[in-house]
Amino acid sequence: MHSMKCSAKSAKRDNLRGCAILLFVLSVISGNAAAQETTLRSQSNVVLIPALVKNQQGGVVYGLQAKDFVVEDDGVEQAARLDEAPQGQPISLVVAIQRGRRAYAEFPRVQGLNSMLDPLFTLGTARVAVVELDSQVDLTRNFTRDASLVEADLKNLQAGDEGAAILDAIDYSVTLLKKEPNDRLRILLLISETRDHGSHVKLDDVVAAIGQSNALMYALAFSPALSNILDTGRGTNKNEMHQGVDIIDLMYQTVQAMRKNIPATIASMTGGEYELFATRKKFEVRMNDFTNHLHSRYLLSFAPKSPHSGLHQIRVRLKDAGSAEVLARSSYWTEGERQ
Repeated sequence: MHSMKCSAKSAKRDNLRGCAILLFVLSVISGNAAAQETTLRSQSNVVLIPALVKNQQGGVVYGLQAKDFVVEDDGVEQAARLDEAPQGQPISLVVAIQRGRRAYAEFPRVQGLNSMLDPLFTLGTARVAVVELDSQVDLTRNFTRDASLVEADLKNLQAGDEGAAILDAIDYSVTLLKKEPNDRLRILLLISETRDHGSHVKLDDVVAAIGQSNALMYALAFSPALSNILDTGRGTNKNEMHQGVDIIDLMYQTVQAMRKNIPATIASMTGGEYELFATRKKFEVRMNDFTNHLHSRYLLSFAPKSPHSGLHQIRVRLKDAGSAEVLARSSYWTEGERQ
């Protein structure tokens, strides 16, 4: 049993130390509480909306102004502004590529990935990370400007196990991107099949993570069944948004859509692009589109007034749409308690 005796001087010093610690803890708690009152999960009171406008032939439409766009938040039109995209804006790109299940059969079709990333490295401002996924998610390469390191990683892809934890990989990749400086264009390039097999993260959490990030997702997806049919023929597989949005319904519909096709749903949420590929040529065409469209987006933004917590639905359109299509994020997430 410890002795209860101590000097008055020592007791006074301990009391002062305890008070100091208590004041520090209270200041941190009060500071955090104040910061969470009106802060968006995107860590800003401004919602950023990179928007790509394409004509009927798929070409990019240039020369538009802020007055040409209509931006709605849960069906309510917002006062949007259009910022100039900085020349040579630096890019942070995560390449998340599936190696599990039958993904190994797709490796020959994605051989052109390295050469298609070269233009980004040539700019000297791109940082690229590589994430691989089967039943686990592995950070193969953290952000680097060294093209040779990324090239070696992609050339050394190995077949994985029977899992495809796509949601886990997306959640992990978005977390990586959120740590990158705010002035960088944050991009996730996902190469995977359409359905998840073995993720542990909750769908609601992924929806929130995507909604709070300012990242775009480009998805190049393959269908194992379609690829198998085509490979059999080739003989190459012998070895092997409205007014009065119902927020609960919006969340439900988003989660259900994600269960059917994860890459397509998240690409739509972020304003990115989604394409299926079944041949090497198709993959290369889509990758060329991806690199060409990176710096062709209009940078729209708006400041929501007293937004409710949770998921918000965004709709971006042209006042005189004609046959043009606008690709822009369809949601964002504001601060609030989630169970």
